[in-house]
Amino acid sequence: MRAEEFDYFLPDELIAQYPLPRRDASRLMVLRRGAGRLEHRVFTQILEYLEPGDLVVFNDTKVIPARLAGRKVTGGRVELLVVRRDTMEREGEVWRCMVRPSKGIGEGTRVVFGDDFEARALGRCGEGLWRFLLCGKDVGGMISKYGKVPLPPYIRREAVEIDSGRYQTVFARNEGAVAAPTAGLHFTEDILKEMEDMGVEIRYLTLHTGPATFLPVRDGEVSEHRVPEEHYMVPEATASAVSAAKKEGRRVVAVGSTVTRTLEACFMDGLGRPRLSGGTDLFIRPGFRFRVVDALVTNFHLPRSSLVMLVAAFAGREAVLAAYREAVRRRYRFFSYGDCMLIV
Repeated sequence: MRAEEFDYFLPDELIAQYPLPRRDASRLMVLRRGAGRLEHRVFTQILEYLEPGDLVVFNDTKVIPARLAGRKVTGGRVELLVVRRDTMEREGEVWRCMVRPSKGIGEGTRVVFGDDFEARALGRCGEGLWRFLLCGKDVGGMISKYGKVPLPPYIRREAVEIDSGRYQTVFARNEGAVAAPTAGLHFTEDILKEMEDMGVEIRYLTLHTGPATFLPVRDGEVSEHRVPEEHYMVPEATASAVSAAKKEGRRVVAVGSTVTRTLEACFMDGLGRPRLSGGTDLFIRPGFRFRVVDALVTNFHLPRSSLVMLVAAFAGREAVLAAYREAVRRRYRFFSYGDCMLIV
């Protein structure tokens, strides 16, 4: 398959720029696999599609204020997006970062964020990434002090106060992501409690989402695309719950593409041999055989992205693109702060 086979027309005005006043006020499109039938609901009605005994798995990663705006000591503004910490050093911490603008950045370039915090470029470490030494005794504290919410580039505005809470799930607790697991943004404490009260089992895992996941796949053969590695951790209790659900014929419902990738990577060697932690560069695209996930909660994704390809692998390319065309026709809101889809 080629990347252009996963393209679709999207008017700019359908890209959600702000969250709705309430998390659970989003619209919910339900796509029934096989039949290809669509239903149009509101998110609170997702409970009608869950059953006692279902296992619903969430990603509890927490977004860090990863955008750091500073100046080179030689002059000129620079913005770093801190993506992943590599090592701890005596002088501070080494992080992989995206740099904007990258022109004029070289080994040894110093970027100052404040009197008590600066970074020094160590060299390139992959396409679009640099390793920087962030200097200071409490680097995490300095990132929190000087950093801003790393809103995606299709949200064409600066982060404001509301983003600190709403670009974060209500169950976020393990810091390390630079992009929110957006399917989880719709869930409230009340909905989670109602799920438990009706006999739905809830478990968590962690995958720290990086920015490259959302980038469009370049023109050409999809099989030539590579998804950058992201770190995950699956608690033993979650792995045991998944194994039990599959053996007992209960549904495993993944909330988001990150949960889907993590579960499929974790159980790649079978239910009895889970890989509980590590890095995964699993690229799920049409032709992939799902071993774990039976239903999927997901937002509407960018054209040509690896995420829309994952959804197409789960529900069928033609059915997904038809659903997206209908979402455009009905004026659904797209991407991170947009509406939601349930595939059953």
